[in-house]
Amino acid sequence: MLVKICGLTRQEDVDAASRFGADLCGFVFHPKSPRHITPERAAQLRSGAMRRVGVFVEQRAEEILRVMDVARLDFAQLHGGQSAECAYAVGPAKIIRVIWPGLYYHRALLYNELRKYAASCAMYLLDAGFSGGGSGNRLEWRDLAGLPAPRPWILAGGLNGRTVGRAVSQCVPACVDFNSGIEDAPGIKNMIKMRAAVKFCKHLDKDGGGV
Repeated sequence: MLVKICGLTRQEDVDAASRFGADLCGFVFHPKSPRHITPERAAQLRSGAMRRVGVFVEQRAEEILRVMDVARLDFAQLHGGQSAECAYAVGPAKIIRVIWPGLYYHRALLYNELRKYAASCAMYLLDAGFSGGGSGNRLEWRDLAGLPAPRPWILAGGLNGRTVGRAVSQCVPACVDFNSGIEDAPGIKNMIKMRAAVKFCKHLDKDGGGV
C-alpha cells in the first residue's frame, strides 16, 4: 500500500516521512491554507525517493505547470474542480483528481463522476467534505467498499495511526493520505504519529494485506 504525507512545510518532516517509508510527499500551493508553501520554498525541501505532489485549488493549467517546474513536482492534485481540459494541458499522467463522494447521494453517480475524468488523470483522491482543500473529516469507508474505480484511488480525510486500519479493511484503497491526523499544528507534523501511521500501512504490505 502506498502512503502519502501531505501538507509538508519543514525539512525535518520531509526527512522523517522519507525515513519512515512514505512513497509520496505533498505540498499545498493554496494561499488560503494554513499549510501553504511557496514553490520556491518547496523546491528547497529535499525529498529523496518520494514522489512529489502539489495541491492546487484555484490555479489553472499555466500556473500549475509553472509551479510544477519550480517545485520539481511529479503530480498535480486538483482540488478546485479544474476542467478536464486543464488536466490534459498539464498531462493526464501527472494528475491526481480529487473527488468528494459526499456530493453524490447514489453510488452510481459517484461512479459516473469517476468515469468522467478517467482519461484525464492517473489517480483519484477521495476526500471528505464537498469542495476545496481537505476538511480533516472522515468518509463513510464502508460505502466505498468494492468501488469499481477506473483508476487507482487514494483515501484521505482525518486518517491517523489509530483509524487507518479500520479504513483500509473496509474499502481497500491503493494509497492512503495523512495530513491533519498526524499534526501538532497545521504544517507541523508529529513524528510519533507519523511513524505509527506509516509503519501500520507498511506492516500490512508485509502481511500481504496491502494492494
